[in-house]
Amino acid sequence: MSCKKWIVFVVFLFAVVISILSPENMNQQQSLTFGLVLVVLSLWGTNIIPNYLTSLAFFAFLLIFKIAPPAAVFSGFSSAAIWLVFSGFIIAIAIKNVGLSGYISQLFERYFSKSYLVLVSGVMLFTMALGFLMPSSLGRAVLMVPIGMALADQVGFVPGSKGRTGIALALTLGCHVPGFAILPANVPNLVLTGAAQTLYGLNLTYANYLLLHYPILGIVKSALITGLIVLFFPDKPVYQTCLHSEKIHSDSGTKTERRKRYWISGILIMTLLFWMTDSIHNISPAWIGLVASVVLMLPGLKLVEPGQFQKNINFGLLLFIAGILGLSAVMKHTGLGNVIAQWLIHVLPLAKGADFTNFMSLCVMSFVTGIVTTLPGVPAVLTPMAHQLSDITGLSVSAVLMTQVIGFSTILFPFQSGPMTVGMQLSNERLGYAMKITVPLTIITLCILAPLDYVWWEYLGMFQ
Repeated sequence: MSCKKWIVFVVFLFAVVISILSPENMNQQQSLTFGLVLVVLSLWGTNIIPNYLTSLAFFAFLLIFKIAPPAAVFSGFSSAAIWLVFSGFIIAIAIKNVGLSGYISQLFERYFSKSYLVLVSGVMLFTMALGFLMPSSLGRAVLMVPIGMALADQVGFVPGSKGRTGIALALTLGCHVPGFAILPANVPNLVLTGAAQTLYGLNLTYANYLLLHYPILGIVKSALITGLIVLFFPDKPVYQTCLHSEKIHSDSGTKTERRKRYWISGILIMTLLFWMTDSIHNISPAWIGLVASVVLMLPGLKLVEPGQFQKNINFGLLLFIAGILGLSAVMKHTGLGNVIAQWLIHVLPLAKGADFTNFMSLCVMSFVTGIVTTLPGVPAVLTPMAHQLSDITGLSVSAVLMTQVIGFSTILFPFQSGPMTVGMQLSNERLGYAMKITVPLTIITLCILAPLDYVWWEYLGMFQ
């Protein structure tokens, strides 16, 4: 039996014991949910069976044993996130059809292909900048991944090469991780903002949030990601293998091909403008992407043919994402997330006057909660407890809330993050490759970056 199967077997036995014995402070429904969640997470983490099959089994178990109602179990299918993933598939098909991704990638190659380090750094810097323009990390990923993969082709990174995997990781992590430090750029940030306003009347401002988090979680962490990618996935551009004769120029192709390219460019520009101005019109990026997808699939334009739709839409990935989102909703419905958070309060060394210990403990609490509930579930579970945690630690409610950001921006397992899952799948790279970056990055974050954050917060007067 392989190591992965042994892990799942041991987790399964542990889950059965928990479900039968019902640990203290857990009712029967919560203990059964906890055992099921452990098994599901182990299956997603080891991938010994397809992830979509795990999601389907998860749905079936929840419904048969009436652990949660269908509305909670299938909540992922009504989530904006899954429809943004769907629209991403359509956009990717369209821009690939007319070679637009290849044309844009030439601009990257011209300025960033001097060396592998420059190439990865350029991709990271561009995606970081995009975080200030586009409000959704999923949207950024689905827009950039096809372009990035065309760039990999341009510089000779064939499928299976370390360089291609490195570009995919730079795109995926660059579209997601720095966004945690920009208030409207990621879903957990928005959940935290809304909950803080609703429960405590606190308005988290863009500038203060950026000043507090971006220097460490945005700039330093992105530099670390770049270094880790170059270290663990070393490669170099093979210029002589670039098929210059096949490069796409803006004026190349037949009249029909140029017309299609203009149509797609116009649709993408309009989509991007609506994404960038969502704070004005208050339309979800997912619904904007859905409208763009409908237009791209209109029969008269012939930008995405019916056969391409059926062939290229990864319904397995959609089921996987729906399972991740459904897990978070079920945790909330059963109250299991609150039970785990309360347990962490008793375990962690929280006491008034010990600001550094309290700070680190709260970061760990957020991090651990994110493993079980996935990232968007962290603010939903922990924000209602902020006042209680403030009384225990002596920190302000605002400081307690902000420690969540350090925790939910620390990703250990790729399945915690929808954008990371989607980005790697769209690039046709194994999700497990991401753990070669996320595991050391988690260790560095908890051991070095979090203490640096504490020093920075102290300088800004967050503990006064």
